[in-house]
Amino acid sequence: MHKRIGILGGMSPASTVEYYTYITREYTRRYGDYAYPEILIHSVTFQPYVDWPNAGQWDKVAAGLGEAARGLQRAGADFILIATNTMHIVFDQVQAQVDVPMLSLLDAVGAAIAAQGCQTVGLLGTRFTMQSDLYPAALVQQGVEVIVPEAEDIQFVNRVIYEELVAGEIRPQSRAGFKAVIERLAARGAQGIILGCTEIPLIVNAEDTPLAFFDTTIIHARAALDYALAQS
Repeated sequence: MHKRIGILGGMSPASTVEYYTYITREYTRRYGDYAYPEILIHSVTFQPYVDWPNAGQWDKVAAGLGEAARGLQRAGADFILIATNTMHIVFDQVQAQVDVPMLSLLDAVGAAIAAQGCQTVGLLGTRFTMQSDLYPAALVQQGVEVIVPEAEDIQFVNRVIYEELVAGEIRPQSRAGFKAVIERLAARGAQGIILGCTEIPLIVNAEDTPLAFFDTTIIHARAALDYALAQS
């Protein structure tokens, strides 16, 4: 039996759909049948996970996700993943509240970057992700330097994520703006770009730049499938 996957989703719904779609379709692509692992999804209501970080109430974020994670454990999840970058800020606190393992997005992305041999990568994400030590602390162990956009670009990227992408809205002018931000990161030495918000692949893709793209949604979903299929 495959391990049963538990997904903490809803942050936002668009990225949660991508996780589910990738895992199920990638399994069929690999094996030619439909015996993919069982998937349990707890889709939280997103508004508190916008309000609490904005108010600096990360203790409430950890408590809310911990409660949801315990629900997935009770429902039979063999392991759990948080289907969003920003909420990995409280990953350790949530892991401490459940008895099943949690699969870190940061570990999976770090391994992917190391495999590509990039030494400097640009980071795009919410302002919480870009302004925190989340990625720099995780990737320094891989010998990777993380650079982030300038303040004005951080504000632009964050606004587009929350006002457009989480609603599934793609505007041509915002796509052009993202490409310009990536070009400025490349000019500062970035060899690759971390799409450090699970909504960003909705607006930019590998065809938009010669740099290596690290799509955290796909990387994390692939790691979840691999873990679910691995023999205990």
